[in-house]
Amino acid sequence: MSIFEAVIFGIVQGITEFLPVSSTAHIVITELLFGYHFPGLAFEIFLHMASVLAVCLYFRKDLFEIISGFFAYLFYRRKHDRTQYYFAWYIITATMITGILGLSLKNHIGDSMKTPSVISASLFVTGFFLIFIERIKVYGSRTQSSMNFLDAIIVGLGQSAAILPGISRSGATLITALWRGLSRDTAVRYSFLLAVPIILGSSVLMLGEASREIWLETGTMPLILSFIFTFIFSWIGIIWLIGFLKTSRLIYFAVYCFIVAILVYFFVDPAVTF
Repeated sequence: MSIFEAVIFGIVQGITEFLPVSSTAHIVITELLFGYHFPGLAFEIFLHMASVLAVCLYFRKDLFEIISGFFAYLFYRRKHDRTQYYFAWYIITATMITGILGLSLKNHIGDSMKTPSVISASLFVTGFFLIFIERIKVYGSRTQSSMNFLDAIIVGLGQSAAILPGISRSGATLITALWRGLSRDTAVRYSFLLAVPIILGSSVLMLGEASREIWLETGTMPLILSFIFTFIFSWIGIIWLIGFLKTSRLIYFAVYCFIVAILVYFFVDPAVTF
């Protein structure tokens, strides 16, 4: 991999990881355009680690409050820690559901699904549900303190759909959280924080694959640069999305998904598949 390609992959991953447009789809599209193929998921997981580092640093205070509140309530049952205790369980519950379904479907969904037609169809699905939640469903006002385990189960099921290339993880969690009546701020925060355990868990499972080969195939400097650029642009993406959703609508992301889906279907060479 060249330095230029490493930088592009890092930027693409960073910008799209937390936007409801599917980072996996964009990485695959970039691979297709460059004629470059990463066997397996090792490289994607490597870039995802940079994204999750950005989330952990940006939401460091939130993570500290959740973790400390969880153990404080577990041992001391202090009333003011109750909300953080259950919120931690909602994150764990959604993650477990996604993890179980992901492992069950892992053998059925692999590189063979990373084709222009599948990505195009998945982006259309993402766009459709973004419009659905924007136009059909009235935004709720429920906050973290009024969440329940059914919310976590449904969001976990929604997040599981992101195993398909082109289905956005952040989009799926946002859509299902908003559908459950959570406020925009709560849904966005929940979506971001869910990225931490699911990406870390995926990384642990992929440790065997992400061994020396990834360094030998990609090169040390390109890997380091792609990680750095992914981290930087993930941080930018987090800040931008939070600000954007305070004043704008998800429908703009839906339009973007439709446009990319059409371009992929008609202009990305269907003969170049994995």
